[in-house]
Amino acid sequence: MALRINDIVPNLELVTDQGTFNLHDWIGDSWAILFSHPKDFTPVCTTEFGAVAQLAAEWEKRGTKVIGLSVDGVEEHKEWKCDIEKFAGATASFPIIADESLEVSKALDMLPADAYLPDGRTAADSASVRVVFIISPDKKLQLSMTYPMSVGRNFAEVLRALDALQASYGVPIAMPANWQVGEDVIVALSLNDEQAKEKFGEVDIKLPYLRTTKMPSK
Repeated sequence: MALRINDIVPNLELVTDQGTFNLHDWIGDSWAILFSHPKDFTPVCTTEFGAVAQLAAEWEKRGTKVIGLSVDGVEEHKEWKCDIEKFAGATASFPIIADESLEVSKALDMLPADAYLPDGRTAADSASVRVVFIISPDKKLQLSMTYPMSVGRNFAEVLRALDALQASYGVPIAMPANWQVGEDVIVALSLNDEQAKEKFGEVDIKLPYLRTTKMPSK
């Protein structure tokens, strides 16, 4: 069964280059981003891991932990990080899951249950292990993105989506297309006009079902 938004992510035991731990324990009370890759020492993946490393201060500012996943082993991850850091000019301080058995990838519905890695495998053998999960502190999946082999992820969009999720978490608002932090937000339809004005103050009623207001302060 597919892992869907608002599902609690499985509390998997993770073997990483920074030790072995359970996913829920690692998340703790933080937000978390899990981003997966088909293989170490591959070009697009190296640029993506580098982009994540360069955003370390942004993840910390948002109380968010990041963890990578690749189907190679711990020692290969450690060696690959040298290349990542050389390319990015930044420290890759986040852990990388060593998913050699595909157990984590299958449990998180990244691959078919009968998938396996042949001897002499290439990145193409695990091409579908290429997703982004954003997980809230209650261990629920809040967002997922899946990318093909040929398209590097835009981590500015991952950051924007994280901002939107955190701003709307437990608050009756939604974000319009292309929203950026500080811009107006949409009032949820669960509030009538009177309730919306009582909660948010000024409300701009553009259509009966489309009402905007200033982004609430945290």
